Amino acid sequence: MELTGHIFNIQKFSINDGPGIRTTVFFQGCPLACRWCANPESQNRYAVQAQLLNDDRCRRREVTVDQVMAEVLQDKPFYDQSGGGMTLSGGEVLQQADFAAALCRAARAEGVHTAAETTGFASPEHFRMLLEEIDLLLIDVKHFDPGKHREGAGVDNRLILDNLRTAAASGKPMIARIPVIPRFNSTLEDASGLARLLTGLEVKEVHLLPFHQFGERKYQQMGVPYDYDGTDQLHPENLTDYRQIFLDAGLDCTFR
Repeated sequence: MELTGHIFNIQKFSINDGPGIRTTVFFQGCPLACRWCANPESQNRYAVQAQLLNDDRCRRREVTVDQVMAEVLQDKPFYDQSGGGMTLSGGEVLQQADFAAALCRAARAEGVHTAAETTGFASPEHFRMLLEEIDLLLIDVKHFDPGKHREGAGVDNRLILDNLRTAAASGKPMIARIPVIPRFNSTLEDASGLARLLTGLEVKEVHLLPFHQFGERKYQQMGVPYDYDGTDQLHPENLTDYRQIFLDAGLDCTFR
């Protein structure tokens, strides 16, 4: 049988999911339960409620590798000109590790740069399998403390940190992405702890993702509670001192 996967969107001309102009493939399904998630329709716990969304881009669909590649390759001239490519995102791509790896192999066979954005919450075997097939790893680092991580994301971070260490030791190009979330990891003490963690792993590049409300309406449409309802968004100008902690630690730190 032909390998298939489940996605909920393919977004063209992405510029924040890796270098250059990219096509981002959003995988359906995520075992985490981040309370601020901008794509709640991708979470396992909201699979039923996601069908209530009015936007077809948010609906689960089953696809083959060839079907995805047919859309990705439409923009190959833009990748070639800009140094871009294909990024896998989610949801959590490692929940469908075999499909993700197959998709990356197909893209690389066509000369398309591959990146994957992942929480890192997966078996070491699945993590290493995907790591071998991508050109760039974008890994979320939400917190350094297991208890706080569980409080905000529904799981602790021990498995994630083990996989992060594997990635750091591999020498694979990697960017740590930190969603900066009020009441979770937005204090200067949180920044210091995260900076210590990343410098200890010899991570070189960090992207800060200030909290936004792009997903707020989805919670309303799905009829599920949203813990960050009415919370003010964060902007780079709110996080100058936060970023400086990473810069002082020798990290290349920018906003996305």
